[in-house]
Amino acid sequence: MSNHILSEETRAKLKKISTASIATALFKRGLRNQFIQGVVPVAPKDENMVGPAFTLRYIPAREDRNPITVFRNADHPQRVAIETCPAGHVLVMDGRKDARAATAGSILITRLALRGAAGVVTDAGMRDAEGIGKLDMPAYFAKSSAPTNLTHHEALDIDVPISCGDAPVFPGDVMVGDKDGVMVIPAHLADEIAEECTGMESFEDFVMEEVQAGSPIIGLYPVTKDENLKKYQDWRTRTGR
Repeated sequence: MSNHILSEETRAKLKKISTASIATALFKRGLRNQFIQGVVPVAPKDENMVGPAFTLRYIPAREDRNPITVFRNADHPQRVAIETCPAGHVLVMDGRKDARAATAGSILITRLALRGAAGVVTDAGMRDAEGIGKLDMPAYFAKSSAPTNLTHHEALDIDVPISCGDAPVFPGDVMVGDKDGVMVIPAHLADEIAEECTGMESFEDFVMEEVQAGSPIIGLYPVTKDENLKKYQDWRTRTGR
């Protein structure tokens, strides 16, 4: 687990920040691959998903190790992950981008939600997606998939570094999901990214108002004309942002 604790102040800021702003802020720091590729919301939510990562790694299923009877084992890693993911965390599953089978279904994800998890992300499939989409807890997946995970996946490791949609995810990294998708913020950068992006979002809201009022984009975004900087400062004073 990471030693960096996600503060309530930073969590609240990240709930209002887009994944696009986070991607730009991370790119400025040389981090290009923090967006989870190929993953979409099961159902769009009005509030961002924000929480530290708690991980589950799948490998390809070997048939002799994954009969339906393995679900009777009390120590089955998929079930253990659902029952041990800390409240306020996001369960992130490495399904090797293989959506031929589900990495979880609505019963397990409902249990996860009732235990207080902040969300769930898989780069593979989910079954009973309609039920998962009705939960208040945000969920992200590659697509719907009816077959049980045992047909293609074996749940193996809990709370280890994983790949999810080609993004590296370390336990404790801060996951932020909006209607576009999910970004992974390295834990030690979460506070400064939240602070920087809060200012970026303020500026982009100002720019959008200017564009909608007919302003040209050159010299405005990025801002290179002093008159636009002055306009932005006036806008901030007026709006309290």
